[in-house]
Amino acid sequence: MPLYKTINPSPNTVVKIWKITESYEDLIAPLNLKPNSLERVLGMKSELHQRGFLSVRHLLRDFGYTDQDLYYDAFGKPHLKDGKYISITHSFIFSGVIISDEEVGIDIEKQREKIAIIAKKFVDYEFNYLSDSDDDYVRRLTVIWGIKESLYKLFATPGMLFREHFLVIPFILEDGHTMAWIDYQQKKYRYNTHYLEFEGFTCAFVTN
Repeated sequence: MPLYKTINPSPNTVVKIWKITESYEDLIAPLNLKPNSLERVLGMKSELHQRGFLSVRHLLRDFGYTDQDLYYDAFGKPHLKDGKYISITHSFIFSGVIISDEEVGIDIEKQREKIAIIAKKFVDYEFNYLSDSDDDYVRRLTVIWGIKESLYKLFATPGMLFREHFLVIPFILEDGHTMAWIDYQQKKYRYNTHYLEFEGFTCAFVTN
C-alpha cells in the first residue's frame, strides 16, 4: 500500500499523501463505491484521473472512512458525514487528503516551468517579493499557487479570484510555512499555511 507520507500539523489535523503506483484494476478491486462514485469514475476519459480518484478512496480507508462517508455540496466541496472537515487533491502520480476538526484546504501541484507564463493571472501582491530571475522562481510560484488553490477549496465561494482576493505573506522555501490572507467583500481572514516538496511536486495545505 503506497501511503507515501503522513503529516500531523496539529493534534486535530492529519494529512496523508499517496503515491499512485497501482493499476486501475488493482485500485478499484478492493473498493466499495457508491453508485454515483462508480458512475463518475467509469465516465472519466483519462485513466490517470481514474487512478487519482480511486487513490483518494484508498486514503479515506487509511483514515478509517469509506466512500459512503463522503459527499459533496452544491459547490463541489467535499464533506464527511461525521462533521469533520476534509479537503482532497490529486495531481499526476500523487494524491492527498487532509482531515481536521477545523476548516482546511489542500493542493498538490507538479512543478512546471509553464507556471511562470501564467503568473500574472494569479499573482499580484506577491510580485513585491518575487523575481523571475531567481533560481527558485518556479518553485516559489508553485507554492503560491498551491496555497491559493487550498484557500479557494477551503472557502468554496463563487466569485473569489486568486489574484485579487488571496495574499500569501513573504516566505523562505526552506521554512515550509507562512501566513495567507483572504480579503473579500470588506472582510479579512487569516490562515496558517504549510508546504512541502517531493519528487518534483509541491503540496500546500491551509488551516485556521
